[in-house]
Amino acid sequence: MIWRMTNLADFPLEVSRAVILAAGLGTRLKTYTEHKPKALMSVADELAIIRVIRQLVAQGIHDIAINVHHFAEQIQTSLGNGAHLNANLYYSVEPSLLGSGGGVRTALDLLPGGEGVVVHNVDILSNIDIEQLVHICPKGGCALALVPNPKHNPEGDFTLQGSTVGQKNKQNFTFSGVSLWDESVLRAYPAKQTFSLVEPIQAQIKSGRCSGYVHRGHWFDIGRPHDLVQANRFYRQSYL
Repeated sequence: MIWRMTNLADFPLEVSRAVILAAGLGTRLKTYTEHKPKALMSVADELAIIRVIRQLVAQGIHDIAINVHHFAEQIQTSLGNGAHLNANLYYSVEPSLLGSGGGVRTALDLLPGGEGVVVHNVDILSNIDIEQLVHICPKGGCALALVPNPKHNPEGDFTLQGSTVGQKNKQNFTFSGVSLWDESVLRAYPAKQTFSLVEPIQAQIKSGRCSGYVHRGHWFDIGRPHDLVQANRFYRQSYL
């Protein structure tokens, strides 16, 4: 299945590709990531990155680039070409970290041509609906899935007026780590350069081309030990 934007007749965005950000050092997980990357953390007996891939594939996303750095070979060996997951996997190996923005931009060059691209942090496990992002993503912009503020980020990241994302104000929400982009926005930046994804997000907010919705389903940031434990409990109770 390929999602096609329907609310903006002049912009039939097709979305069948994603970049998974998996290059981080996993420092918040301390001893958990001394010998393996957080992408290979086990959550209810399944690797975290496999849960992310399955969630994307179930929503029609089959071409997936993964940026890797910390224990990169372990990730590549564990996943292979992705055929067993009904996915086509491409690996963007970073000798030195390029940041979230640089990682996405560089990995994008490995994917087949297209229009929209989902960006998904490897340590986010959720049931975020990509279709909702497709329906609100503006032409030449991006759409963010937001969540109610967790305990580790009580002040949030952005405000939301209707479906328009704005700078932090009085009533804020937290960026979930899942977003959808018109790839032309990302291609305006050079590949193999270090920058944060926050940079293009802020630019799209200023131009009025950053949309969002609040996800009310389950969401875990397993980059923190407490949340990794919570996610294990949830998935064991809900899916086993």
